[in-house]
Amino acid sequence: MTFPLMIILLLAVLLAVMLYNFYQEQRYRRQIRRQFGHSDHDALLGSQTQSVRDGQYLTGKRKIAGEEESAAPMVAKVAEFGKVQPELAEETPLRKAADAAEENPVLEKQPAPPAAAESSEPLHTAHTMPFSLIEEEAEELKELLAAETETAELAADGQKKFQFDNETSATPNKEASSRRLLVELDGLARAELPWFDERFDYLAYVALYQPKELQRLPRLSGNGNGRFQIAGCTMDGRFQLAEPIPGVHYQAFVIGLQAISRAGLLSDGDLHYFQKQVQQFAEEMDGRVHFKPLHRFLKAAQPFDELCERVDQTIAIHLVSSTQIAGDLLRHELENSGFVLQEDGSFATRNKAGDPEYVVVTLDGTAFTEALLAQQSYKGFSMLFDITRIADGADKFNQFMALAVKLSGAMNLQLVDDHVRQLSTDWLKEVRSYVQDRQEEMLRANIEPGSALAKRLFS
Repeated sequence: MTFPLMIILLLAVLLAVMLYNFYQEQRYRRQIRRQFGHSDHDALLGSQTQSVRDGQYLTGKRKIAGEEESAAPMVAKVAEFGKVQPELAEETPLRKAADAAEENPVLEKQPAPPAAAESSEPLHTAHTMPFSLIEEEAEELKELLAAETETAELAADGQKKFQFDNETSATPNKEASSRRLLVELDGLARAELPWFDERFDYLAYVALYQPKELQRLPRLSGNGNGRFQIAGCTMDGRFQLAEPIPGVHYQAFVIGLQAISRAGLLSDGDLHYFQKQVQQFAEEMDGRVHFKPLHRFLKAAQPFDELCERVDQTIAIHLVSSTQIAGDLLRHELENSGFVLQEDGSFATRNKAGDPEYVVVTLDGTAFTEALLAQQSYKGFSMLFDITRIADGADKFNQFMALAVKLSGAMNLQLVDDHVRQLSTDWLKEVRSYVQDRQEEMLRANIEPGSALAKRLFS
């Protein structure tokens, strides 16, 4: 055998080995692509993990090089889901799959198609193998894209349907995408409003799903035993006392029931009834309600009510005659001292703000009237000093006593206490100190005598 022939044989063997190795490599690549190119064969990407961002649900689909952007329509569909979709004219396979996913919310993993049988083709020559491989790979790529697209759409549609059902079960008859409150309840509960005092106002917070006019003020009296106020948050974020004004839309309300007054602390039953009323109001306004914890409120309100009961005192001094006082004379002397007949049948002086200060009533509690004063005589009358309603109590009490002494001298009357005993100087000093102590106790609780807060609590 000649040397050139040996070289040709060696080159032929070498070429055959290279071709065989190249064929084995291509077959291995096809096998790997069939196994790992499909999303359901990937342990991570096939698990359909849902990630929520602005109400959108994203699938775990992997983007393949050369594939058209098919995820965008799916994301848009998920984002707009929650609107009621019209029934499809025909029952498509995708629709059937979505209905099946709705009945079974837990999305089951789709089984992978069986791997194609290994090729048993004979060894190709060098100039034909690349072309056949390209053609086969193109066909496999088309099948892969179609399978992944269908799997991702089924998964996303099933997840959307499941989430929608969960939303509607929590808020019946409303689409999930439209159930976002205009104001967050937690933020609303942190608002500090000048009309309420959390020490004695039991608060409820109502946030609406859409702007609403207040057609009428609700009746929220706490079983008729308490006063309430309702503040509304307008669409520009400002709070005002809510009124049924045409064209004014509200997005939230804060409702406060005054649980402490001169009648005492409201009962559990009264507050539960108030909760029921507010819940009904929230449903009528298409909103949600949040209440302050009732047991915490009552626990904090109890000692505050005890303080109010302790300081809510009225000092009474009685001016009596040994005979009788003509009604017209009594009225004349009272009016000369600054008293004015009130609608409730009492006489009263007024402070600079126009509020009643010192009050005169009959001894038996009947009302003074124009007719009775003109024709009736009286045994005397009582002068009242309300500790909670008169500022600077110690100084004002001195003025009050000076006025009583003036009236007693003008009508020849005696100053006596509740037991019809003449008043002593020591008694007056003790009463003055008592007034000062009670008002200092009020100030320590940030209740200024005669203020708007005091008027609310002691009326």
